[in-house]
Amino acid sequence: MTRLLEGRVGIALLASALLLSTMASAQQKSTPQRNLSYEVSREVSVQGSVISYSETSSVAPFGPRVTLQTGSGVVDVHLGNARLLESSHFTLAPGDSVRVVGESVPFGTGTQFLARIVQKGNQTLALRSAQGFPLRPAATSANGKGAL
Repeated sequence: MTRLLEGRVGIALLASALLLSTMASAQQKSTPQRNLSYEVSREVSVQGSVISYSETSSVAPFGPRVTLQTGSGVVDVHLGNARLLESSHFTLAPGDSVRVVGESVPFGTGTQFLARIVQKGNQTLALRSAQGFPLRPAATSANGKGAL
């Protein structure tokens, strides 16, 4: 009789655990999630003056970054792929006036502004795809003239 009772208690505990697990899973699904993907419909355009520019970053996301002084404050902007900037002869220096189109996305414990398009004077450069992936420079032939 004791064995039968222990078996029923074990089954009841297992059923309770499964029920609680199912309820927790359902509750998580109903909780709004932060959208972690890049979305063109949420893009904004910021314009400002370059405070600083670095081709590399010692903190993630790694790569080129520019710090801009805008009318609404300082914005740290990730520029994607450094080789793309270099191959396009796109340079930035303190005091340059630039316009950046991009989106601030959740990253780590905060957010990071990801630039999709950067414009300085009459030079405009696409840095990311519409899905937010950094673009790479076009491949060149051995003589450096055009795509392979």
